[in-house]
Amino acid sequence: MSPVHGKKNSNNRAWILAESIILFTIMIPTIASPDSLTATSVDGQEEGDEEKNDTTDTQDQKDIGFIGVNMRGFSTNLQYERYPDSVFPQNYYENSFRLISQAGMNLVRYLIYWEAYEKNPEMFMNELETVAKVADKYGLNIIYDNHQYQTSSWLDPKNGTGFPPSLFQKNGHLYEYDDGGKTHHDSSKAWWTKWWERSVEDANGNDGWTLLATFFQKIVHAVDSHPSTLGYEILNEPQIHNDKQWEKIGEFNTFMVNELREITNKTIFFSQQIPGSDFADTIELTPENIAKMAPANKTNVVFKFTLYRLPTPGGYHDERFKSYTEAGEIAKVPVMIGEWNNVERVETEVTGSDGNKIKSYQIDAEASDIDQKRATFFIEKFEEARMWGWAYWNWNYIYNPTAPVNLITVNLHGEIEPTKYFEILENAISSIYTAKTNAGR
Repeated sequence: MSPVHGKKNSNNRAWILAESIILFTIMIPTIASPDSLTATSVDGQEEGDEEKNDTTDTQDQKDIGFIGVNMRGFSTNLQYERYPDSVFPQNYYENSFRLISQAGMNLVRYLIYWEAYEKNPEMFMNELETVAKVADKYGLNIIYDNHQYQTSSWLDPKNGTGFPPSLFQKNGHLYEYDDGGKTHHDSSKAWWTKWWERSVEDANGNDGWTLLATFFQKIVHAVDSHPSTLGYEILNEPQIHNDKQWEKIGEFNTFMVNELREITNKTIFFSQQIPGSDFADTIELTPENIAKMAPANKTNVVFKFTLYRLPTPGGYHDERFKSYTEAGEIAKVPVMIGEWNNVERVETEVTGSDGNKIKSYQIDAEASDIDQKRATFFIEKFEEARMWGWAYWNWNYIYNPTAPVNLITVNLHGEIEPTKYFEILENAISSIYTAKTNAGR
């Protein structure tokens, strides 16, 4: 049975009140409220104050291309039915963007969830404006990433994010609440198949593709004029379930690019698919097929893929790296690493909706790690392959048990603190790009 919309999960902490958010805790009395993140106040900076951080926008930084991190926010990253238990840090964007800039990085791939906008449009847009203004101050470049993970919190209330509940209420017998949003779930397969056929509609019969374009146009109107806005990612890691869908994704990307080009000339990114060939026998994962996802209009368009293991020469992840870069060459578009880290996985079996056993991979948090040697190897590989850019996963105030994805933690005073992985990343950047800059002089 589907829950009533707007009803909050009973397990959430008692700092949620109606649709406005007040962050309060006895232990941390100085935490800032997300609804203080407005267009007129940027982490304490008044509108019109155009002070620039003097560590950014140097010639050396321009020479290194686009390098940076992925980042999660608050109001822009809410699931529809749940609020995170973690307290949102005070001065989050001011302190985060300062640290990112000082570490020699100039890029933030900023996650946004469509369902978060549907949950509270005003809070969503206020935070978006804050991001753009603080990024302007620190000379950073922002990619606004329309992120989905396991389709939506409608299909996966615990981990899913992305598409809003309004797209799952029609023909509800296909999309029961908490029915599973991973690639091996029948509910997910059915929904994505309809999405590529352009037959997903809301309860009023409005076309899903058009609704997404309308949502994205609101994002563009809000941030496109900011110098920090680098561009927009159409849809993170779309699911594909058979070979016929490669071209359908290309049709979708073509539609979205055409819609966005009506109002912006900034860079547009399209993403690799999931799953990979080792997850689904019905997908022929070749560079030629991957290239079919490219939009027809490729002007100022970049292809993004992810890398979560070392691309050791001759290994599976090196071959995967080569396949995606080759796909970019076939499509005649630049390629970037939108997410990277070193995450070990172990093979397991999961039971599909039909009762059959399916091969899956679960993160081994204990085995996952990234040291200085590994971090440096990743970046050297990207430089050798002449990637358009890269973004490390992840800058997130919410704790993750997989240690290397935590570039920051939040202390008892509600302040962010860099982890050892931030220092590792900073050292790798310093060693590689200082040498590169000196060699070019």
